[in-house]
Amino acid sequence: MSGGGGQRTLFQSWGAGVSRAPGAPSAPRREAAAGPAPGPGPEAAAAGDDDLLLAAAAAEAERGPGGGFCAAAGSLWVYPTNWPVRGYQERMARAALLANTLVCLPTGLGKTFVAAVVMYNFYRWFPSAKVLFLAPTRPLVAQQMEACARVMGIPQHHMAEMTGGTQVLNRKEIWHNKRVFFLTPQVMVNDLSRGTCPAAEIKCLVIDEAHKALGNYAYCQVVKELSKYTNQFRILALSATPGSDTKAVQEVISNLLIAQIELCSEDSPDIQPYSHERQVEKFVVPLGKELAEIQNAYIRVLETFAGRLIKIRVLAQRDIPSLTKYQIILARDQFRKNPSSRNAGIQQGVIEGDFALCISLYHGYELLLQMGTRSLFIFLCGIMDGSKGLTRARNELSRNEDFMKLYRQLENMFSDTSVTSANGNFLYNNRTGPANKNKIIYSHPKLKKLEEVVVEHFKSWKGCTDQSMSESKPSDTRVMIFSSFRDSVQEIAEMLSQHEPIVRVMTFVGHSTGKSTKGFTQKDQLEVVKCFREGGYNTLVSTCVGEEGLDIGEVDLIICFDAQKSPVRLVQRMGRTGRKRKGRIVVILAEGREQRTYNQSQSNKKSIYKAISENKMLHFYQQSPRLIPEGINPKLHKMFITPAIYEPNNSRSLSKERRSSSLQHKSALFSMGTSTKQTDSRENWFLTSEEFEVWNSLYKLKESDGVKEPILSQSHFETLENMEEIAASRVEGAHELSLSEWRLWQNRPFPTYLVDHSDRCYHFIRVMEMIELMRHEETSPPSD
Repeated sequence: MSGGGGQRTLFQSWGAGVSRAPGAPSAPRREAAAGPAPGPGPEAAAAGDDDLLLAAAAAEAERGPGGGFCAAAGSLWVYPTNWPVRGYQERMARAALLANTLVCLPTGLGKTFVAAVVMYNFYRWFPSAKVLFLAPTRPLVAQQMEACARVMGIPQHHMAEMTGGTQVLNRKEIWHNKRVFFLTPQVMVNDLSRGTCPAAEIKCLVIDEAHKALGNYAYCQVVKELSKYTNQFRILALSATPGSDTKAVQEVISNLLIAQIELCSEDSPDIQPYSHERQVEKFVVPLGKELAEIQNAYIRVLETFAGRLIKIRVLAQRDIPSLTKYQIILARDQFRKNPSSRNAGIQQGVIEGDFALCISLYHGYELLLQMGTRSLFIFLCGIMDGSKGLTRARNELSRNEDFMKLYRQLENMFSDTSVTSANGNFLYNNRTGPANKNKIIYSHPKLKKLEEVVVEHFKSWKGCTDQSMSESKPSDTRVMIFSSFRDSVQEIAEMLSQHEPIVRVMTFVGHSTGKSTKGFTQKDQLEVVKCFREGGYNTLVSTCVGEEGLDIGEVDLIICFDAQKSPVRLVQRMGRTGRKRKGRIVVILAEGREQRTYNQSQSNKKSIYKAISENKMLHFYQQSPRLIPEGINPKLHKMFITPAIYEPNNSRSLSKERRSSSLQHKSALFSMGTSTKQTDSRENWFLTSEEFEVWNSLYKLKESDGVKEPILSQSHFETLENMEEIAASRVEGAHELSLSEWRLWQNRPFPTYLVDHSDRCYHFIRVMEMIELMRHEETSPPSD
């Protein structure tokens, strides 16, 4: 194995000269010869040192036909030693090079590393082909691009990030000029349908969070569309868990054309040396007397409306409290496919309305049992105030005496606290005195248990003292709490905020899903994650958006406030701890239905791993093409790689280059100085002393001029009725701001420092240019 530090320049220039004329000297060969020649390792003994071996491959790649397999580069596959070598990662990378592979690894054990190795080798083997990495969200796209760059050192000028924020015209240019792409599947689907994406040139497609490839998700559309153009591409799918059950796993395999699965479960001996012990504790909390009374009152409401559907036999006769929202949805689908002749006298719309009402009510029932009375009340408020648009449901419930009695009971319960509706507006905030300021209503007994676990964790953490807590010094421990509903996330955060500075809590939710809901933009999400990693907060309360993808950092305690039927989500949550040191996972369950859900999820998880490991019940894709020509079997070549310094936001380089050139050519004010000082200042976007003197003498408004502070001009038209009123309102001696007076400054972007111009600014400049053009046309003499 070689420790060739001279490989950096070779890797950065690899594949850059595909269009070089035959016979031209190779830049990589010159750089390799100029640098120090490292000694050959065992793997490279027959072929010479790293520099000579890889330089020869690079030279042949540059002379070879575009888009084809490079035989010299393909004689070996490179594995980096600049990161600790792990046997299971090496095995998975080798398998993924030869066939379409689904790699299943617990969170934090290096799925992205495997992807980077595979991508880099296809990047070497096919000198002018395209290599793609798909991730479901914009923050994850940016994160994975940086991670791959830091692992294998793919030249940054060959990489591009494309999301929905990248303009369509720019994407066409990017597809043409770049080789390695990090993008969302929605962008890929759109560009394939437009013909913008060069599908035939794609040789490697990496799919992150592959368990999402179900139904008509964008991942499935990408593979389906890509297969119409070519079948000569490799797929590498990544996931912590392949699916919620064996049926879902089979669907992922079929949709992504998977030929084999490389699996390491949490108990696999391969990963034990690299993972830390994770202690899982389960607390089952009784509902308690108060919550049980509200549950019984709510069941009476359910009996009224679900009883209608049971009576006309469109819903199977069963215990009403044990029904689920999903079962009612299935019954509605069955009714739509096969409407019974027995119900011919009943309008179908009435039955559909009862189904919709029951689905809503059973969603509220799940909220009550899992999250408590406050979440139920917020949900019911959304129905009763009309924000959810369920007019028929509101009218039906308003006429039901049992429901209105329960609704008023909940209303009185939360009348002295702040309660937020589904659209983010405060419904109640009737705290009138200091005695009620810190009042906490535990809407579910699980909240008390959660509070106890969190506070005890921080108080018992090594190195924490009362003095350090009182000074609000960031401790080196983190807690992450998961809850599926935003209302519950907010409630948990409000409860824990009472324990500052011991607990410094922040919520973490997804982006807005509609006009009536508020959420975090993806920029907000990245800021929260960064602050959490750096110790600004020590407790993060998150919805499912925090379960997968983003690098949250090291977390010592994970608390699951609810149970999920899908083992995927539970495994994703648990993977947030135990990466660098021992971790603890606490699952807090309500007695009864939620407890049974958790047990079923654990059973599903075991059956999935058993089916995969025994290779039973799963049917794999049998036509995974061999992209390496027959007779060539790449040999492993381990070597040290020194990646270049990664600069984020490379995806915006094209637009920034255009803006920067526009700034340099259109600046009128800053072109008045001619000294060498001006050249230096233009690099830093500061005024030179000469420019400052010009501005100060010609443009600065001075008090000696007798001009008062500028004001905005009237924003409405003068009429005969308001002319006197407007004249009286004008301030004597005031200087009104005018766009036309300064139009020479309004039709071009001027240099900025650290902050770029906004899209709104460029839009305004175009408007001013159009106005100036119209003015010029009006004043120009008519042509003969």
